[in-house]
Amino acid sequence: MKILLMLRDTFYEANPKLIDDAKQIGHVRILYTDHGIDKEQLKNEVKDVDIIIVAVVKIDKEVIDAAPRLKYILKYGAGYDNIDVDYANRKGIPVTNAPGMNAQSAADHAFGLMLSAARNIPKKDQELKSGYWDLSMGNEIYQKKLGIIGFGSIAKAIAKRAIGFDMETLVYTNYQNSEEAEKLNVSFVDKEKLFEIADYIIIATSLNEKNRYLIDKDALSLMKSTAFIINVSRGPLIKELDLISALNNGQIKGAALDVFEIEPPINELPKMDKIIATPHIGGATYESISRIGNVSISNIKKFLNGEELDYVVIPKIPL
Repeated sequence: MKILLMLRDTFYEANPKLIDDAKQIGHVRILYTDHGIDKEQLKNEVKDVDIIIVAVVKIDKEVIDAAPRLKYILKYGAGYDNIDVDYANRKGIPVTNAPGMNAQSAADHAFGLMLSAARNIPKKDQELKSGYWDLSMGNEIYQKKLGIIGFGSIAKAIAKRAIGFDMETLVYTNYQNSEEAEKLNVSFVDKEKLFEIADYIIIATSLNEKNRYLIDKDALSLMKSTAFIINVSRGPLIKELDLISALNNGQIKGAALDVFEIEPPINELPKMDKIIATPHIGGATYESISRIGNVSISNIKKFLNGEELDYVVIPKIPL
């Protein structure tokens, strides 16, 4: 049994147990993919593998067809937009992910970005390191209106944290759960209302072709000039050229982004003064990586034993 690992470089260092456990199951080959991988090289790497464990590398129809022995694909995380699940399913190849395993980490990061944007913490840190002591005004998040796009595990974890800040939490989603909403003290609203009244908007929904560029110039034009937008989900949910324009024109006050349309980003967005940017680290904690690794190894063992898999991906339209 040949297992191909294609994870972010730091994941291997953070969870060496994953490699050790995988080696107890079969022959393991490790690829370091932080700086991308050539398509032809990728096709060559997969040609003799039975199982793929992948983080962000794109596993499309062409790659799947280049792997005649491929029997199982595991997403090392929750969002599976980099995998052609429909095609894999048509070929009888199951795809599983690890939903919720990084939710607490991503929610922590979302709040960190929101607080950093509200008080411009990164800029003040850099100024002080440069010997410049200057008082500047910021904004509170206490008792402000928080808009969350999505109502999955990350969104719910964010909403739970918002209770401690006495925020009024509004949620836009296609999957409304009144029981969960009551427990988390959130109100469901339509997209337009959320953008019109929220002081902070956090994007916490998975990406699909239906919601690509969900946040465009029309949505941004509805926001208050004092509002901030935070994205810890997927970059293509925001049309970056429209966001750049909105920031330059003063339509919104600022943004904090952990994800980008192209990663690493090639435009000026992360360098803008009104932007706080991090390199897709929302789920990158020792705790979450360990949980995902445990789920992955458990599922491989179940697969080999012919048992029912956990977290089988069934394509849907989440929001």
